[in-house]
Amino acid sequence: MSEYFATIEWKRGTQNFLDRRYSRAHEWQFQGGVAIPASSSPHIVPIPMSVADNVDPEEAFVASISSCHMLFFLDFASRKKLIVDQYTDKAVGTLAVGPNGKQMITEVVLKPEVTFLGERPSLEVLKELHHQSHEACFIANSVLTDVRVESV
Repeated sequence: MSEYFATIEWKRGTQNFLDRRYSRAHEWQFQGGVAIPASSSPHIVPIPMSVADNVDPEEAFVASISSCHMLFFLDFASRKKLIVDQYTDKAVGTLAVGPNGKQMITEVVLKPEVTFLGERPSLEVLKELHHQSHEACFIANSVLTDVRVESV
């Protein structure tokens, strides 16, 4: 068993809290020392209470699924002696009403574009690598969200 830690910190400062117009800007701190400026999404809480330049939880959710899938893809490709030169995924998450009537990220579509050194593997091999990666991804296995891969 492994455990993972994050510290999420928000401070009111001198803001009036009761009018609900306080800043949603906060910081995510990770064990390795990285600190990431975060905020609510401007799609949910309007600017200036949200900070559009900061990462929001919904974006981070999509990124974590994409990153997990990519890391497994790279591993499985290396095991097949395929050399990946670049992997770019322009993943898209959709916030909608789920089957339980609550807002949720209902789907995440991964759109990886992979370039290889030498001959590109067959479509069947690519599909299998993505299938294996999806099956192995801890994050995708942990959520109700429909995660699909549309390989470019």
